[in-house]
Formats: sequence, C-alpha cells, structure tokens
Amino acid sequence: MWQNIEFANPEFFWLLLLLPIAILWFFLKRKEEMATLKISSLKGFAHPSFLSRLKPALFVLRLLSLALIITALARPQTEDISTRTKTTKGIDIVMAIDVSSSMLARDLKPNRLVALKEVAADFIKKRPNDRIGLVAFAGESYTKTPITSDKSIVLNSLRDISYGELEDGTAIGMGLATSVNRLKESKAISKVIILLTDGVNNSGFIEPQTAADLAVEYGIKTYTIGLGTNGNALTPISYNRDGSFRYGMRQVEIDEALLQDIAELTGGKYFRATDNEKLEEIYEEINKLEKTEIEEFKYYKYEEKFRPLIFLAGGLLLIEWVLRSTVFRSFI
Repeated sequence: MWQNIEFANPEFFWLLLLLPIAILWFFLKRKEEMATLKISSLKGFAHPSFLSRLKPALFVLRLLSLALIITALARPQTEDISTRTKTTKGIDIVMAIDVSSSMLARDLKPNRLVALKEVAADFIKKRPNDRIGLVAFAGESYTKTPITSDKSIVLNSLRDISYGELEDGTAIGMGLATSVNRLKESKAISKVIILLTDGVNNSGFIEPQTAADLAVEYGIKTYTIGLGTNGNALTPISYNRDGSFRYGMRQVEIDEALLQDIAELTGGKYFRATDNEKLEEIYEEINKLEKTEIEEFKYYKYEEKFRPLIFLAGGLLLIEWVLRSTVFRSFI
C-alpha cells in the first residue's frame, strides 16, 4: 500500500518544525497546568500514582495526530503511468540485394552475401514501425518479399536468399526498377530503396538511369552501397569437377560513378563498404538518416493515500479526548 509513494505537496512538511516548538512549550508550561499548594512537608502525602505519570501520553497522542495531519496535507499518492505510441510518419523500405556469384567473394567474412544478410537482419530488427520488402537481383531481378510490417516474414526471406536463384550477372537497372515497382503505389510519407551491389551493370533490359528516373518520378529516395574491398578479392572464377567453386584473386570492379549518380539524382547517398565493420556502420548511418516519427501519449493515474492518515489522526485525537475526559480527568 505504501510502496512507491510520492508527495504532491511536500512543502507542507515544513510544518513539522512546529513539533519541536510544541514539545518545548509543553515542558515550559506543564507545571502551570497543575494547581499548586505550598506546604512545609510532603511526608503526609503518598507518592504520585502510576496513572499520573502517564498523563504526558495525552500530549504524545496530540503530537502524533498533528504529524499525521501534516503528512496528509502533503498528499501522499501513488502514480501509475501507461503509454501509447502512434506512428505519425511511416517509412516504406525496399532492400535490393545483389545475389550474383561475385557476392561469394571472401574479402568480407565469411563472404559478402553472408556478411550482408547478418547486417541487414540487424537493420530490419531496428525498424519495428516501418514496412520493409526485399528484392533480389543478379542477371535479372524478382521480388523476394513485398513490403510488409511483419518482420518475421522479412527476416525469414532474407535468411533464404542465396546464390543460384537467378541467372548470373549484375542487372542494377532491373533491381532498381523492380524496387521502384514495389514502392510506386505506397501511401507512406517516405519511400526508400537501399540498393547494394558489388559489380558493374552488365545484364538486364532496363538501364540504371531509366530506373533512377522512375524513382525520382515516384518520389523514392535511393541509398546505394558498393560492396567490396579495394584492390583484389578472393572470388569464384570457375567450377571444380564436383560442382563447387574454384576461387582465385580477381580485381574488384564496382561502378561507383553510376551508384553515386543514382543516389544523387534520387536524393539519397552513396556508401562504400570495404569490410564487415564498414558495412555495419553504413546501415547504422542509414538507420539514423531515416527516422520514423513516433508520437507517444502518456496517461497518469494517481491514487491518493492521505485518507487513512486523516482517519488515524482523528482516531488518536478521539482517544486523547476520551482519556482526558475520563481516566485523567482528576488530574486536569
């Protein structure tokens, strides 16, 4: 009952300074409350009775009552706070992911595609109030997941993305155009594409510039990420007899000028990720750049606790009055 108590008017506790004054006054004036009789000797009188010694208890009861009343005036209360949030500015995001064979390069650990999936999963978990979709592209593109608010679906689809689903190649224009197609009907205030690739546009029948113009027409901002270390990377170059990849060092080729143009034209930003840590930093920066506005409502419920104190103080005063009028009447 008395846990987590707060006081609405704590300034009333200054009145407790009256208590020591009242005690001092009691000791100075208590002899004046009793009638005095001057005699030469007390030998003929009995010693004071035990009951008479208890008379100061009446004053103690009055002090306790005063202390309780002052505490009640300070209004002890408990506070219950409930909150409700409302998304005032939602963001629809499509993550366009390159799944070509070069994404199996091992300059990021364990390889580019796995590193990307881990970082992208963390990004998705940090966007609980937004709708997110996935587009995969290589030599062509397709929608892996339409934009949805169900993050479990998005995370499962992201986990299932792998090389071999599409014809090999890098169709940046196709990946961007498919992402625009997923967002063009969106009613969200902010629409964003995060396009990641590690190569040069060499496939598809839609030019990246055309896809970027479509993004501008529909008011879709595009963040582009070039993935791969500077220089050479251990990349699949051929197949072994058992069907596994044979790896060899190959020059990393990323059309950074194209990615920069797409980002600049659509109002986004271009990033270059050369290792796992840099990739994490990029997604964290995008997360900060694209903030969803949340309106929070707080509801306060106060439960007053002063009533028991008033009842207790009244009870003590009643006891004091009854004792003063009965048991201690002969001493007053």
